[in-house]
Amino acid sequence: MAAVLTDLAPHLALAVGGLAALGTAWLPRAAARSLTPVVAALFALLPGLWAVWTGGEASGMTRFFAGLLSVITLAVTGLLARFADRRGFAGDALYGLVLWSALGMLLLAESTDWIMLLLGLELASLCLYALVAARTDDGLGAEAALKYFLPGAVGLAVMTFGVSLVYAASGSLDIADSLAAGGPLVAAGLALALVGLGFKLSLAPVHLWTPDVYQGAPAPVAAFLSTGSKAAVAAALLHLCAEAPPETMDVLAPALVAVAALTMAVGNLGALLQKSVKRMLAFSSIGQMGYLAMAALAVNDGGGEAALYYLAAYALMDLGAFGAVGALSGDGPDRDAIESYRGLGYVYPWRCGALCACLLSLAGLPPTAGFMGKFLVFGAALRAGYVGLAVFGILMAVVGIFYALRLVATLYMRQSVEALPVLPAPTGPAAAAVLWAVSAGVLALGLFPGPLLAAIASIVGE
Repeated sequence: MAAVLTDLAPHLALAVGGLAALGTAWLPRAAARSLTPVVAALFALLPGLWAVWTGGEASGMTRFFAGLLSVITLAVTGLLARFADRRGFAGDALYGLVLWSALGMLLLAESTDWIMLLLGLELASLCLYALVAARTDDGLGAEAALKYFLPGAVGLAVMTFGVSLVYAASGSLDIADSLAAGGPLVAAGLALALVGLGFKLSLAPVHLWTPDVYQGAPAPVAAFLSTGSKAAVAAALLHLCAEAPPETMDVLAPALVAVAALTMAVGNLGALLQKSVKRMLAFSSIGQMGYLAMAALAVNDGGGEAALYYLAAYALMDLGAFGAVGALSGDGPDRDAIESYRGLGYVYPWRCGALCACLLSLAGLPPTAGFMGKFLVFGAALRAGYVGLAVFGILMAVVGIFYALRLVATLYMRQSVEALPVLPAPTGPAAAAVLWAVSAGVLALGLFPGPLLAAIASIVGE
């Protein structure tokens, strides 16, 4: 019993944490406003502590994603603390939904059973639908939530039908056992399941919801959606590709190659055309998922290790980028037009410095974590024989440098003193600490990748 409770500790922490966040509604309003994010942060921290110091008999993959999702959830809680309070949508439900969505992400990332995979995916998604529309006075957020919910329901239906085909052909709900059965019906079911995951992962051509949703969601919620959700779904994608028998992958690989190439092209070229920072980051996210899809193709040739490293690096990049957008915004709508960032580097040097570090990492420039992540992913693709796809990915990564440098240059375009923007209210200590931490992490993982790579190698080798 003790071992079972130890293994369930991160799940219980997130589930009970959501209830504890809701329980702060019984406190006086002033006390609840300051205490709720603290309670949420404490419970978000527990899975990470469990992954580092306890772990029980859980697999290394479970510990990795428990730690990664703990970091993401803790960071998003810090970014939301002052941001949501100043805009009037802070409350117990907000933080409860964040923790329960993180629980769904953890269940999805570690699932070895089809039913658990579907339940984890839907728990995470239902909470995210509500979080996107957290600002009830914002029509753009409500529209974004609807655009996320309707295609999401279709994607889940397609995936569920695919799972039913796999089960009908194999008679098993265990992912490894059912895929090992092989056959055309299993291949068809797996293909439909990958379509559903592709929607959640923003793989082209089922990516069209992403820019609208990211633009309409509050910046910290967009950070959560682009990091935690993507990490969990990517884990499921890697698992399915690793467990699929060679004959099934031989059938599906050409389609996955085309999807990965199209996703990289749509993401990087689309980002070049944007005048909105959040839409630009959304297209950048699409492009990054193309690189992960390429790693999934090479999952048995070192792509798994490369993908796990890239997920950790990507989480830091997007947390910092969207966190900086929120920190550079006033009390109203998020600062979104690229032109509105002109000269901000001279007004908010530290916040803009964090944004620049994350943008350069998204572009894959050394010495950042993004450069090392792309290096590993392209290396895995080359070892697996996907030379043409790797070369195309490198070309698209070069394109990605331009949209990142465009925003960096805009931050440091000089204006007259009268034209400089008005300084908004302080971001708060929690958001400032998150920006400092993710900026340091982006540089540390780029300069010293060895410890994380060694930990990932031991996890994959279990």
